[in-house]
Amino acid sequence: MKSSVVFAGVLTASMLAGCGSGSKGTGKGINLFTVSQDKELGAQVAAEIAADPKTYPILDSTKYPSVYQYIYKVRDKILNSGNVSLKNDFSWKIQVIHDDATLNAFCTPGGYIYVYTGILKFLESEDQLAGVLGHEIAHADMRHSTRQMTTMYGIQTLLDVIAGNRESIKTITSGLIGLKFSRNHETEADERSVHYLCGTDYNADGGAGFFQKIQASGGSKTPEFLSTHPNPDNRIENYHNQKTIKGCTGNKSYTAEYKAMLSKLP
Repeated sequence: MKSSVVFAGVLTASMLAGCGSGSKGTGKGINLFTVSQDKELGAQVAAEIAADPKTYPILDSTKYPSVYQYIYKVRDKILNSGNVSLKNDFSWKIQVIHDDATLNAFCTPGGYIYVYTGILKFLESEDQLAGVLGHEIAHADMRHSTRQMTTMYGIQTLLDVIAGNRESIKTITSGLIGLKFSRNHETEADERSVHYLCGTDYNADGGAGFFQKIQASGGSKTPEFLSTHPNPDNRIENYHNQKTIKGCTGNKSYTAEYKAMLSKLP
C-alpha cells in the first residue's frame, strides 16, 4: 500500500512539473491532461454526441455540402493564420447542429467543433462567424476544457482517467458536454480570437459582432450560458481594444457571401 501511494505522488508531481508556461497549447491554470489525452477525450465526446441525435441533430454534410464547405473555408483561414498553436495536433472537425433556437457553438478538447444553426442565422457576416469560430478554437487550443476539469474533479479522478478507469472516463466525458468556462478563460478565448484573425484579411474583432447583436436586443436574446460570463459591453470593448493593441489591419466582412451560405440552410 505504501509503495502505491508513493507512486501516485511521484506521478502527480511529474505531471505538475509538465504544466509549466512553456508547454505547447498552454493557457492559464494547471492541466494534468496531455495533448494526446485531450484528443482521446474529444473523440469520446464526439462519439457521445453522435449517439444522441435527438439532442444533437447533426446536419448531414452530404445533403448540405455547400454549408460545410463554407464553414471549413473560414476554419482554414483561421488555422492558416500561423497563430494556432495546436493546428497540426487536433482534428478541427466541424459539425452543424440543426437547432435554430440555440445561439451557441462549442469546441471539445482535441478540436471537434460544433456550430448550431441558431447562431449561424443570428450572425450577419463571415467575419462575425470567424470571430466565433476563433473563440471556440481558442478554448481547444489553450486547452481550457481539461484545465477546468483538472480544477473541478481533482487529482484522484484524473489519475483514474489516465489509468483507464471507465467510470471516471465516463464522468469526465459527460462533464465536458455543456461545460461552462470561467470568466478568465472566456476573456482569454476572446483575445485569442482577435490574435488568430489578425493573421487574416478579416476584421480581427469580428467576434464582437455577436455581442453587439445581443446588446442591441436589450438582453432579450442573451443565452443562459452567458449569465456567468463577462457582460457583453466589456467583451465588445475588449475585442476592439485587442484589435488596436495588436495593430490588426484586416477589414473584410464578406457579408454577401455569408448571406448566400445562410440561404442554403434548412
